Formats: sequence, structure tokens, C-alpha cells
Amino acid sequence: MKEIAVTDLAARVKQGTATIVDVREPDEWQSEHVEGAVHIPMSQFMEREGELPDADELHIMCHSGGRSARVAQYLEQKGIDAVNVDGGIVAWQQAGLPVVSG
Repeated sequence: MKEIAVTDLAARVKQGTATIVDVREPDEWQSEHVEGAVHIPMSQFMEREGELPDADELHIMCHSGGRSARVAQYLEQKGIDAVNVDGGIVAWQQAGLPVVSG
């Protein structure tokens, strides 16, 4: 499974070349998320899989990297290019990167 550091992902976001799928639950999403990320909670993922953005590569994010790793592996098995965001939103915030609340 491929992984990406949050600083590398942030650079891709800035260039407009990253598609982020956040698989955290709704209360976690409301607390904070990366602007422009698509929210599909892991608990609803199988039912909402059809909502995945059409992108060459999907960057899968959760709180700290565990759930997103499972989703990325699942997507890879289906032939979708998915990358786990190492450290999740926790690492994103620790790196001082911007988040949206609410």
C-alpha cells in the first residue's frame, strides 16, 4: 500500500493535483477537515462507494491512519489507485496545515 506524508500531500493540494477522501465519522468531520476533501465515512463506505470522485489517485485520510489504510487497501484490491495519508488529520494539524471547522 502506498502512503504519503501530509507535507507532500499539502504541496499537491496547493498545486490542485490532490483528491482527498476523508473516511472519518460525521462528528470527527464537523470538528475539523481539510478544505475540499470529500467526506465518505468508513461506516457508510460500502453503500456510498459510488460517490468516490473520478481521479487518477485518491488520498485516503482518517484520524491517524488506521481506518484510511484499510480503505486504501480495499480500493487497491478493486483496482483503484489509493494512497493512505500517513498520520491522518492528526499529523496534518501537527504540521501546522490549515483545517476547516464546522
